[in-house]
Amino acid sequence: MAGPFEGAAGLTGRREADEALLEDEKAMLENDPGGMLRATASAGAQVRESAALAAEANLSVLADEGRPRAVVVAGIGTAGLTGDILATVAGPRCPVPVIGHRSAGVPGWVGAADVVIAVSASGRSPEALAAADAAARRGARLVAIGNPDSELQAMAERARAPFIPVPRRAPARASLWGLAVPVLLAARSLGLVKVNEADLAETAARLDADAERCRAGAESFVNPAKSLALGLAGSIPIVWGSSPLATVAARRFADTLAANARYPVMAGALGEAGRGRVGLLDGPFGGLAESSRDIFADPDEPAELSTRLRLVVLRDGGLNPEEEADEPVAVEERRADAVQTLAERRGVRCDVVTAEGGSALERLASLVAVPDFASIYLALAHGLDPMAVPAINEMKELSNPMPEGLQ
Repeated sequence: MAGPFEGAAGLTGRREADEALLEDEKAMLENDPGGMLRATASAGAQVRESAALAAEANLSVLADEGRPRAVVVAGIGTAGLTGDILATVAGPRCPVPVIGHRSAGVPGWVGAADVVIAVSASGRSPEALAAADAAARRGARLVAIGNPDSELQAMAERARAPFIPVPRRAPARASLWGLAVPVLLAARSLGLVKVNEADLAETAARLDADAERCRAGAESFVNPAKSLALGLAGSIPIVWGSSPLATVAARRFADTLAANARYPVMAGALGEAGRGRVGLLDGPFGGLAESSRDIFADPDEPAELSTRLRLVVLRDGGLNPEEEADEPVAVEERRADAVQTLAERRGVRCDVVTAEGGSALERLASLVAVPDFASIYLALAHGLDPMAVPAINEMKELSNPMPEGLQ
């Protein structure tokens, strides 16, 4: 296997994944100097800590003016995903619209009848700051969530709005649960979502258990995250979710695969995929590529001549009897079965992650945890530092003009 190389812009890594590296715990930790594995393993602790911090904030003031007309969750990247999490956990019967807003400011219709939740791990993202400012100017109820002693906290204090401090110990993408739980608890104060202490405790326990299963010292054949990473190595991943909740997890996996492992990936809802994108299974990276494969070749050999699709299906058939959904669970299950059959007929390999747990929040956690670790192991197998992403820093430098006084 080819060794590491240095390419354009000083980038280092391996074009091909090194499976042996994932069995060397010491080497992996040396290639993860920023501690992304450790930060990801803290997901359960994030749930507990952020719930405690939210309990200390004065969220009761949100309910003083009654039910809002709408809730806008403003943020970008992982912070923006918290709005999708709130919408799916609240479910289709949520009495008010939940709108995720991923650009600066807030929608033009936002006013005094609405609630704006501004989320930023750093406490200084332009999108969250602009949303908080606009909410204050328009008289909307505001909740701010982010790094303590930040500009976002100062803005919330000036507006006399609740602020939930979430200490930043890792990049935002490794802090999903620390950001999402306060959003859910703010919505609970408004009577919009049913998340109780037992749900939070079970979700944290689920994340702890998955972190133990996916620990660096566990060998690939018993570590579901390493197995998933090795299956994806050298492929073009397609991640489809069978339900709205599973689709949020699918998009989360796409984000982490892109940022941590630098893999191009397509993600979305299986229902939408069945209307057109499922045709990818027939294309030059799907069935056509597989039809020309040597049947005697090792199916997991990384040094294949052509890149092929690898399908990941996230299935969520665990709705509680009292939960209501726009689409029957049986329909979701038949669709997921169908796409797995289509992939099998075309020789496209498919991985399945199935949700577990009683509450929507725990089921979401069960669909997110293993893929989160898999994205990090895939990065490490390629000799990439999953925390340091040079292109992100360069993008910020190139897109943010230097102040005139410093030019």
